[in-house]
Amino acid sequence: MNNAPQRRLPIAALILFAVLAVSAASAVAAEPLRLTLWPDEAPLGEGKSEKVKVPITVHLPAPEKATGTAMVICPGGGYGGRVVEGEGHGIARWLNAHGIAGVVLEYRLPAGNYHRPMLDVQRAIRVVRSHAAEWKIDPRRIGIVGFSAGGHLASTAGTHFDAGNAKSADPVERLSCRPDFMVLVYPVITMGEKTHGGSRKNLLGAAPSAELMDLFSNEKQVTAKTPPAFLTHARTDAVVPVAHSQMFYEALKKQGVAAELQEFAKGNHGYNGYKGEEWDAWQKRSLEWLGERGLLKASR
Repeated sequence: MNNAPQRRLPIAALILFAVLAVSAASAVAAEPLRLTLWPDEAPLGEGKSEKVKVPITVHLPAPEKATGTAMVICPGGGYGGRVVEGEGHGIARWLNAHGIAGVVLEYRLPAGNYHRPMLDVQRAIRVVRSHAAEWKIDPRRIGIVGFSAGGHLASTAGTHFDAGNAKSADPVERLSCRPDFMVLVYPVITMGEKTHGGSRKNLLGAAPSAELMDLFSNEKQVTAKTPPAFLTHARTDAVVPVAHSQMFYEALKKQGVAAELQEFAKGNHGYNGYKGEEWDAWQKRSLEWLGERGLLKASR
């Protein structure tokens, strides 16, 4: 039997320990929220709909780091799949580390019906705006980031948007679906001559009309109201030519929209599996670009 006196921590030490424990816990981002975009059936365009769940995963930063900025994340995959980790949740965690909320969109794959992903990305932006107060987000600082075909979807959001339907019975649909800024990473942009064939076929079908290809050649849809954009692309990208980003950048500049294009002399599509020199460089410069626009300071 051990009769040695037990040592008791002083009350001050216990209080300090509790404060440190709470501080450590609060410095960690909360568990991601999983929501469904469409409450009932998801629209297909032309008055049609389908019964399917379209999830978003909301990664909120730790309250101490939160800037009030949020980004909807569109993973790539040629419109035939979605790279939801490397170009989705991994990006959300990176954004969280810099105080930005990251919302991973698992948009519907089009299977030849372009309405599916476009309506989903528009809805995602509206949904984030509808939760702005709850999630401590500034509704005027909701951007979008997309990769490859997800970059096409992100640039579609930035060129095909509306201010919302004021007469809708759904309060979410009354909100604007215009992103406030765009970050496009080795994006597909054009559906024309230099397109990525698989993305075009999956999005528009095997034999799209010239009018439909023009409508989703987003370099042709830029206006003065298109949001500012940061683009990054390798000149040696053999999957999606750098011309995609160059065309979009030139269209933005022509319309007087703030834009920056970061080109790498070397590098492949996917930037070496989301690591290495080019991957680190685009993340560094895009954050600087966001900071220059005041998006890394806590909103008031």
